[in-house]
Order: sequence, then structure tokens, then C-alpha cells
Amino acid sequence: MAVVAVPNLLLLLSYHRTEPTWALIFVASVIAMFEFFAMTLPKPDRLAALVMGALACAAFYWLDFTTAETYSLGRHAGTGERVLMAAISAGSAITLLLAVIVPGLYYLFRFRDIPSVAGRFAATVTGIVYAGLLTTFLALLKRIDPDHGASTVVLVLIVAWVSDTGAYFAGRFLGKGKLYEAVSPKKTWAGAWGGLAGSLAGVIVLKLLVAHWLTPFDVIMIAIPGGILGQLGDLSESLIKRSVGVKDSGALLPGHGGILDRIDAVLFIAPYVYVYLRVKAAI
Repeated sequence: MAVVAVPNLLLLLSYHRTEPTWALIFVASVIAMFEFFAMTLPKPDRLAALVMGALACAAFYWLDFTTAETYSLGRHAGTGERVLMAAISAGSAITLLLAVIVPGLYYLFRFRDIPSVAGRFAATVTGIVYAGLLTTFLALLKRIDPDHGASTVVLVLIVAWVSDTGAYFAGRFLGKGKLYEAVSPKKTWAGAWGGLAGSLAGVIVLKLLVAHWLTPFDVIMIAIPGGILGQLGDLSESLIKRSVGVKDSGALLPGHGGILDRIDAVLFIAPYVYVYLRVKAAI
């Protein structure tokens, strides 16, 4: 999987335009939401939930304030542009409407089994925000600076996936003490420390090779909190799967389960890195 996927992913991320990256991540978010809804919703609700989630993800990305910066909106005073700028200024409200209010209206008029509505409504909103909007932060990272957008996205993937590798080997050869046995019986404290070491090593190597814009402070502030958040994201998805009685979220990736299984750590890391880099750019 890595031999096939990684070179193509890096090639796509390196392209200076942001739209291909968004398209790939949008597809990943839709698949992740589908997997989440397959675990938590009855079949009659899944398609509607997926459509609402796809619309919310599209709005979250395209009505983000950086859209105006990326496409130089605001330099002309055409009616269409003024409408678009108004929509962008209300982007967060529109995203919230699509992620919460529209599902509420759907269940109001398509409630079917009333006693189960609260759980279905909650699962729909959670799936849109958790599997959809959090995934979209990867695409927003590319937009921070398209010139080194590949490294901003790869930075998150490195923290998540090298941490996973470090945790695996440290846990296998050094660890016996269980980290959180009720949720994930195989995870150990040694694995957790090995994961943090892997995150730090991965970000250092990325800085030395391509991400020269990272400072030593950036390396620490991204690798350590990111590594912790990634492991918590992994545990959170394990808790969800355990609660619904499934081993994997899907079977799309041979040997890895579903998309959600592969990006569970990324979902918690990407928003943090996005906020960190935005704040850094502002000071």
C-alpha cells in the first residue's frame, strides 16, 4: 500500500494548485463519513447523512476566509463576487447550518422510529464533524501556503504515521504495561513513548530534508502535542469501534482496514497544526 500510495500522494501534494489536494481529501472525507455512518446509523439514514456531510465539508473548505486570499477575491466589485464574499464571511454559520440544523430538519420530517431519533441525530452530526470536517483541515493546510503546502500536509501525516510505527515497535519489543486496556488492549506505555519519539524524529527529518521553514521551536510544538493528540485520536476511534462491536471501520485498504482506521490520528492532529501555523503566521 505504501509503495503504491505514497509516491502518488506526494506528487499530488507537490502540485502548486490547491484544488487537486482538496478533491482527494474531499473523497477521503466522504469515505470516512460513510464508514462512520455504516457503524452507527441504520441503512435508511446513511445516504442522506452522507449527502449532508459532503455539503458541509464543501462549505467548510470553499467558504473559508482563505478562499478570498487564494483567489484574490475582493479586487473587483461585481455582483457575483459580492455575493460570494458575503457567503465566505458567513462560512462558519453556513457550515454549522449544514452540519447541525439540516440533519435536525431531516429527522424532524423523516423520524420513522421516534425512540431512536436522538441517537441517529447525534450519530449524524458527530459523523459529519468528526469524520468530515476534521478531515477537511488537511486541505485547509495546503491553502496556508501553496508554495510549501506539500510539507504542511506531509507534516501532519508524518506525525501521525511515524508515531504509529514508533509505537508499534516500542510496544512490541519493550512494552508490557498496558496504556488503556479497556479501550485498546494491545497498546502499552512503552508504545506511547515510542510513538512520541517517532513523531519527533519524523518532524526533525522532514525539517532537514524539505521543511526548512520549520524552526526548532516549531518542531517541538508540532511533534510533541501532535504526537499526543494522534494517540488520543487513535484511542477515540478504537472506543467508537468497540462500542459498536466492529474490528475495523471498513475494508478498503488491504491490511489497514478502512480510511477512518488510517486517519484516526490525523483527525486530531490536523486541526491543531492548522491553528498553530495560522497563529504563527499572525505573530
